[in-house]
Amino acid sequence: MRWKLFRRRLSISAPRMIVRSHLPWPLRWAVLALAFGFSAALALWAFEFGKDIAGLERGAKEELVQLRAEVQRLRSDSERAQSIANTADSLLKTERATQDKLTQQLRQAETEALALKADLGFFERLLPSSGEGLAVRGLQAELVQPGQLRYQLLLMQSGKSPAEFKGRYELQASGTLDGKPWNLALPAGPQAISLKQYARVEGRLDHPAGAVVKTVQVRVLDLQGGVRASQVVKL
Repeated sequence: MRWKLFRRRLSISAPRMIVRSHLPWPLRWAVLALAFGFSAALALWAFEFGKDIAGLERGAKEELVQLRAEVQRLRSDSERAQSIANTADSLLKTERATQDKLTQQLRQAETEALALKADLGFFERLLPSSGEGLAVRGLQAELVQPGQLRYQLLLMQSGKSPAEFKGRYELQASGTLDGKPWNLALPAGPQAISLKQYARVEGRLDHPAGAVVKTVQVRVLDLQGGVRASQVVKL
């Protein structure tokens, strides 16, 4: 049996033998790492070479960074300008509101000044005359609209310590109506009045729209009906 096996090994039908060289595993890994590194370097070179062929600039990355910085700066400038515009618009609205308010106050002050001027002129005409007693000063009458007459007057008692006066005053408008003489008194009749030094009286008198008022007369009566003062004004 042994002889047969020995002969088979020496004959042509003997099994094939393969001679392999044995490499350590660290050396194999080093060879693989070199191969991968070479492949990566070759791929990077091919990429850079392709960029040069395509005409891409090498400074494109730096230019992209600069463009991003420029965009950020422009965005900041735009936000700052928008903030300034909003502030300016708010200030403009505030200024307009303040100006409108000042305009209204100025108009009101002008109206009050005109009223005070009219009162001053009225009272200047009402300076007390010499002597003592009750007097009607500064009777004024004007047509404010067709069919309506506005009047005002001041009753004054001159003297150092005048006694309180109690009485009535009556007002009468005279003129023409349809070419004929026409008179009109206060519809409610004489009005009660009392004063110590002065009293201001004003009111309105309605009359026919076709009447032509020429004069207005006021008379002050005491409690016994005696006339204490009177005045007539022409229109």
